[in-house]
Amino acid sequence: MKPLRISAIVTVLAMTVSSVVAREPDYVINLWNGSQPGPAIDAGEEQDFTKDTDRLIAGRRIIKLGNVSVPQAHVFLAPEGQRSGAAVAICPGGGYNILAWDLEGTEVAEWLNSVGITAVVVKYRVPTGKLDPKWLGPVQDTQRSISLIRANAQDWGVDTAKVGVLGFSAGGDTAARTALATERHYEPVDQIDDQLCVANAGILIYPAYLTNDERTALKDDLKVSKESPRMFLAHAWDDPVTPASSLLLALALRKHDVAAELHLYDAGGHGYGLRAVDGKPVTSWNLRCADWLHRNGWAR
Repeated sequence: MKPLRISAIVTVLAMTVSSVVAREPDYVINLWNGSQPGPAIDAGEEQDFTKDTDRLIAGRRIIKLGNVSVPQAHVFLAPEGQRSGAAVAICPGGGYNILAWDLEGTEVAEWLNSVGITAVVVKYRVPTGKLDPKWLGPVQDTQRSISLIRANAQDWGVDTAKVGVLGFSAGGDTAARTALATERHYEPVDQIDDQLCVANAGILIYPAYLTNDERTALKDDLKVSKESPRMFLAHAWDDPVTPASSLLLALALRKHDVAAELHLYDAGGHGYGLRAVDGKPVTSWNLRCADWLHRNGWAR
């Protein structure tokens, strides 16, 4: 039993410290060569809008990246020799106004790397909150990122049948819409788009905007079918961004016999990323998710 116990400790430590030790991406790739489909963003210079007076998350500041007009894929390759073959596109949240860039982006990429998964943080267009639909540009950028992963699968050590999408809050809306989409939300522009843009799995952490105003059903334009990918969802009951989004989506998936794992915690609020907070078990969702990824053959 000793080797198993030591292995488990090492895995937990890797998951814990990954959110503290920052590293640069292996590649930063502009998603569009030339003009991009959908809405153009011209809100000013890209910058971090975090103020010194903003609330700390687990005692630390976060990066609130805004005015993103040039969408990019920030690629974090899993260490060679430890790659599981899986890759995940990450959609940070931020209400379609900013991107919680480190909290729900780069820190999550490093955690995925620690379990053998290559991660691509999608720097999608913001702000789009005043556009209709506000999710279109972000979903286009995410679909493009998934095709980009598959186009580079051989060089990056990725199995094209193991490409997922993960999102938080508004990024959870983006990720859910990307996972449920049955067609590309833009016309193909080059050879990258010869690759499929569908996701093989979805991971949604406190997703937003998925329900109708009464919170009794999913929005009409969110279509779940037997072809939808398996999903992992986590939420807290006291989240002001209603947990009905996760609950109703999980129920819809099960109705169509699609595998779904849902964790609803009694407390935890919103916007914690994977920064551990004492007394809030919801912030250990990544350990449950790692178990799920491992069972499905995505994590080492």
